[in-house]
Amino acid sequence: MNKLQTKDKFQIKFVDSIEQLNAIEWNEIVGTKNPFMRYEFLHALESTGCTNKQTGWRPHHVATYTVGRNKSLVAIMPLYLKTNSWGEYVFDWSWANAYKSYGYQYYPKFVTAAPFTPSAGNRIFIHKKYRGEGLLKLIVEKIKEKAKLIGASSWHVLFPTEEEHDALGLLGVQPRIATQFHWQNKGYESFNDFLTFLNSRKRKSIRKERKYVHDHGITFRRTEGACITEQQWADFYLFYQSTYLMRGMQGYLELEFFHVVAETMPEQLVLINAVQGDQDIAAALFFKNEETLFGRYWGCRFDHQFLHFEACYYQGQEYAIEHGLKSFDAGAQGEHKIRRGFEPIFTYSNHWLANQGFAEAIAGFLREERPHILEYSKEANNLLPYKDVID
Repeated sequence: MNKLQTKDKFQIKFVDSIEQLNAIEWNEIVGTKNPFMRYEFLHALESTGCTNKQTGWRPHHVATYTVGRNKSLVAIMPLYLKTNSWGEYVFDWSWANAYKSYGYQYYPKFVTAAPFTPSAGNRIFIHKKYRGEGLLKLIVEKIKEKAKLIGASSWHVLFPTEEEHDALGLLGVQPRIATQFHWQNKGYESFNDFLTFLNSRKRKSIRKERKYVHDHGITFRRTEGACITEQQWADFYLFYQSTYLMRGMQGYLELEFFHVVAETMPEQLVLINAVQGDQDIAAALFFKNEETLFGRYWGCRFDHQFLHFEACYYQGQEYAIEHGLKSFDAGAQGEHKIRRGFEPIFTYSNHWLANQGFAEAIAGFLREERPHILEYSKEANNLLPYKDVID
C-alpha cells in the first residue's frame, strides 16, 4: 500500500479570527518565549480593534490539522490580509507604486508578521512530531492558491528566523535581508563595567549624556508588568500618542490593548518611567523573556535632550545586565545606536508575488539590493565603539 501524500494527511484552514483557535493549543505549538507570537499578544491586538479590516490588518490565520477521527492541530501561522503597508517595517511602498503605475492592484496582499512589531522570530510553527512531513511546502502551496483565489497580489513573511528565511527561499519565496542594531550582554557586571569596554571618547560621551539627564533632576522608576498602575498606563498612553502626533501621525495601538496584555501576560512586561520633580514626564515600555529584552514603545510629555537615549537605551542596557539577559533588541533602524554599543545584525523577509513579470522584476531588485546591505553592515561594524586594546 502506497504512503499517503502529504496533502492527504493534513487539512489546512484559514480562520478570520484568532478566537476560532484554542489558546492552549496555540501556545503549545508556538510557545510563549516570543511575546509577539503568543496567543495573548495577537488576541489582544484583535480584540481591541488594532488588527481588523478597518485598520488594514484583517486576520486570516493558517491552521493545519491532521485528517481523521482524532483530528489535532499540528501547525499554525499568523496571516493577515493587508490593504496598506503601515506597521510592517519592511518597506514595499515602491513596489505598490510600481503596480499602480502599470494599472495593477497591489492591495490586498498577504502578510505573515507580528503586527506593528519589527522583531525577529519564528513565523511558521509546526509541532515537533510533524516536522519533516513536507508541511512547510504544503502551507506555502495553499497560501499561493488562496492568494490567487481571492485576488491578493502577494505574500510577505516579515522578520522570520534565518532558518525559515532559507527554507522559504528554497520554496520560491524570494529572500530579502536588512539590518538592525542589537546590544549583546557579554557578561557585564554593571553598566560601568560595560563602559570600560568602549573607547575613551565614546565612554566619555555616554557619561556626559547620562549626567546631563541626571543634572536636570530626572530619575527613573521601573515597574514590572503586574505592578503597573492604571495611572501609569494612562500617562504612558498619553506619551505614546504624543510622540506620534509630533510626526503628524496617530499611534497604531489602543489604550485597551495595553490593559489587556498587562492582564494576560504581565510577566513579560516592564515599564520604565522618567520622573522630574513629582511628575512622570516620559515612559518606555519593554517586553522580555528569559534571554532578551525588547524595547517597543516610548513617549514623552516634554522633549529633553538625551532623554530618549537614557530611557530607551541606557536604562534597557542596565536592566538587561542586572537581570542577566543576553541581548537587547531596541527596535528597527537607528544608526545612532552604533556608538552606544548596539551591533549590526541581519534581519530577514521573504516575498512571493503572483504576477510573474513583477516577481522577476523584484527578484532583480533584491539581487541588486543585497550587496549594498552587506556593505552597509560591514561599515557599521567598523564604527562600533568597542576598543581593541586598553586605552
